[in-house]
Amino acid sequence: MTKQINCIFALILVGMISTVGVEPSSAAPKYNLLIIQTDEHNFRTLGCYGGTTVKTPHIDWLAEHGAKCTSFYATTPVCSPSRASLLTGLYPQKTPVVNNNIPMSDKVTTFAQILQRQGYSTGYAGKWHLDGSAKPGWAPKRKFGFDDNRYMFNRGHWKKFEITAKGPRVAARKNGKPTYGVDGADEQSFATDWLTDRTIDFIRTNKDKPFCYMLSIPDPHGPNTVRAPYDTMFANTKVPIPPTLTKKLEQTPAWARITNKLSPKIIARIMGPYYGMVKCIDDNLGRIYAELRKQGLMERTIIVFTSDHGDLCGEHGRLNKGIPYEASARIPFLIYAPGKVKGGVVIDEALSCVDFLPTVMTLMEVKHDVKVDGRDFTQLLTGEKQGKPWTDVAFLRGTGEGSWICAATDDHKLVFAPNEKPWLFDVTKDPKELNNYFDDPAYADAVKRLAAALAHYGQQHNDPSYHKEAIQQAVQKAVGN
Repeated sequence: MTKQINCIFALILVGMISTVGVEPSSAAPKYNLLIIQTDEHNFRTLGCYGGTTVKTPHIDWLAEHGAKCTSFYATTPVCSPSRASLLTGLYPQKTPVVNNNIPMSDKVTTFAQILQRQGYSTGYAGKWHLDGSAKPGWAPKRKFGFDDNRYMFNRGHWKKFEITAKGPRVAARKNGKPTYGVDGADEQSFATDWLTDRTIDFIRTNKDKPFCYMLSIPDPHGPNTVRAPYDTMFANTKVPIPPTLTKKLEQTPAWARITNKLSPKIIARIMGPYYGMVKCIDDNLGRIYAELRKQGLMERTIIVFTSDHGDLCGEHGRLNKGIPYEASARIPFLIYAPGKVKGGVVIDEALSCVDFLPTVMTLMEVKHDVKVDGRDFTQLLTGEKQGKPWTDVAFLRGTGEGSWICAATDDHKLVFAPNEKPWLFDVTKDPKELNNYFDDPAYADAVKRLAAALAHYGQQHNDPSYHKEAIQQAVQKAVGN
């Protein structure tokens, strides 16, 4: 009996010793982060932003079960600067990617690097556009925290990919060189599908540890081509022709004027495939959700859907981007954060790409000491006040020095540019952006407030465009009005 008692006591003692220093098993697992970024995406094509031509149930699901930002702007509405700002929380002049094809500085820190240091598995698939002129430029040597960047390519809007013994490559080729061809592309090789497959592979491989993955889809950027059946899905759709196509010259700022406007016929022809690309993107989001649910990760994964900039899609007689009109500069931004953000939240305050990094780090409960320009808008997402009252203003800039600069709120945009009078848009009263309210006495307070905000931004962040004499003088004059 004595031996039995001693054995029991020894087992109890061993059990006590084995538990010393062990963390409680009840600690909540870390959140995963999945970012889906499209390219040159007009927000009006999405159902949750009022679109009716394309059904986008999977993208809309994020708005229904998370938050939708209605006034989220590209810090600069072209590819490289916008992407750099989203990754770093810094204004373009500090990254210093102020235009396309400029390499991002080694001195900046991305959200992926922050998470990598916290033990996250990190990866990236799709267009990067932050490593200079390489095209396609697979797997850049500088990873910026994205450890698995095998399927990252620097530039191009390729439509068809494959994996070879030497690694990934563009599958559409002519005379041995990659092309934008789409012939023969299917659900295994078409860019959006292929990159989604890489994302699903990463999720499966890293399902048992916290991960951060960024899927950068090169569509719906031109060329406006897409695989079957999406190529003909909207062939018989009546494409709405923007009423701004026939506006008067005086309703167009100098920075938006072009020599040859688009015709209704051209707009009708190019928009069918554009809608097809959007539909293909939405269907692939459904595939990703299915995998997250299969792995039991949906309730521990923060999902973000956004774009680098918009596409005018014929508005104001133009395509593409680069100017502060809504269809060019305003981008979709949806965030699903289970247990953090209630479903159906709508945020109307103006935000921009620089605000992403500080916000998502707070949501993920990740502490860091990286200095950023952006603001943490968690309080807008959760409704919990944090510190100072929120100021509804975001700052946008054009490409290069001496370009336009802009202060935007939920209702107004004030734009200053060289060789042009200032323009104040009221996007609530005049959503087509046809009228300049700068000299309207009823808007005097709005002009003064936004000009003062621009002056503070230009000085605090040393924006070269603000320091151009003509712009600085015009801003200061508006502040004094």
